[in-house]
Amino acid sequence: MKLTVIGAGYVGLVTAACLADTGNEVMCVEKISSKLATLKKGESPIYEPGLTEVLKKNIASGNIRFTDSIEEGAKFAEAVFLCVGTPQSETGKADLSQVEEAARQIAEVADGYKLIIEKSTVPVNTHRRVKMTLKRYANPNVTFDVASNPEFLREGSALYDFTNPDRIVAGVESERAEAIFREIYKPFAERGFPLLITTPAAAELIKHASNSFLALKISYINMVADLCEKVGADIELVAEGMGYDKRIGRAFLNAGLGYGGSCFPKDIKAFINMANENGVDFSLLEEADYINAARRTKYLAMVEELLWITKEKEICVWGLAFKPNTDDIREAPAIDIVRELAAQGAKLRLCDPKAAENFSRLFPESGQIKYFEDMYAAAEGADAVLLVTEWKEFLEVDAAKLKKIMRLPLVIDGRNAFDPKKMKEQGVEYYSIGR
Repeated sequence: MKLTVIGAGYVGLVTAACLADTGNEVMCVEKISSKLATLKKGESPIYEPGLTEVLKKNIASGNIRFTDSIEEGAKFAEAVFLCVGTPQSETGKADLSQVEEAARQIAEVADGYKLIIEKSTVPVNTHRRVKMTLKRYANPNVTFDVASNPEFLREGSALYDFTNPDRIVAGVESERAEAIFREIYKPFAERGFPLLITTPAAAELIKHASNSFLALKISYINMVADLCEKVGADIELVAEGMGYDKRIGRAFLNAGLGYGGSCFPKDIKAFINMANENGVDFSLLEEADYINAARRTKYLAMVEELLWITKEKEICVWGLAFKPNTDDIREAPAIDIVRELAAQGAKLRLCDPKAAENFSRLFPESGQIKYFEDMYAAAEGADAVLLVTEWKEFLEVDAAKLKKIMRLPLVIDGRNAFDPKKMKEQGVEYYSIGR
């Protein structure tokens, strides 16, 4: 099929690349000229394992092309995916101006039937607003369907998630729209992946409800971790015991610094905002959000307690991205940790395999803040190593070497990534969360 994707951000670019890789002809619209130039060279402007390779392959085959013309994109295909940004205000309400703008521009140039597909994460009943906009600005002879097809991608494994989905959700209002979805996702259905056909409102809610539930699960295990510390239990053993229950599952029961990134923090606040606007009490999620924010404060208190004085101390931070295998630092715990320690006068030695460049835009290198490509160089002479993001490189640390090169062999593990027994056997003073 011919498909158009509006927006080459994280969701749009992965969607475009993966749909092209299943044999569709895809046109991706990106209005930022610098990103467009990068994409036309077959390079991804974001770090996502395997994405550049898929782009190069499909540019060479002619399955994907890029343009800055929304008119060209709108006329290219019958099905148009909206993958534009939906940033959030301080109240949690989503800014849908980019969604409205894209819908209006498509309406003004559309020359036939179009299925407009919400791929961006949007509040429930946004499809009604999109449909209203299309009707207002389109030629009366042009017809539209508006559908919701939420994404469930994890940064760092997005290509795998797209091509091996737990489920594909399509919220539609017509048989024609459903038929198009079944054609788009036929290669996935043939491999046994479930295609769930719902209403648009249900599809919009499934995305927020799913992410908010996972966020709730993370906050819950962190709450239990605090109790474990008080009573002398090991949160890892508690989580393992819980995880054997098929009704609960082990995934997302990982105590530590909590969640970050562009999805969970935004989605849980947006879901709370939706509930408030409709007079529904979502105080359970409000508490989960509060618990998550408090994890960083608690970790900093641990660092201060263990070091006593942080001023002028050499502190190494391993991990700046909000999670491994991405260069995304949005809502990353490292931001609050570095900001507070810098304010206290600590000397910071920062290391991340992919996110250092993005992080340095917030915290430029200075006499107080230094960046290192090598994890051991960053730790050399340090009074403490703080593990903030559990990159594979850090998990394979040589603890004996670490003890030799550090001024004070102290590791404060914010992700419970290391074995306490092995660390202590090598003479490293080691602390973690809920253990």
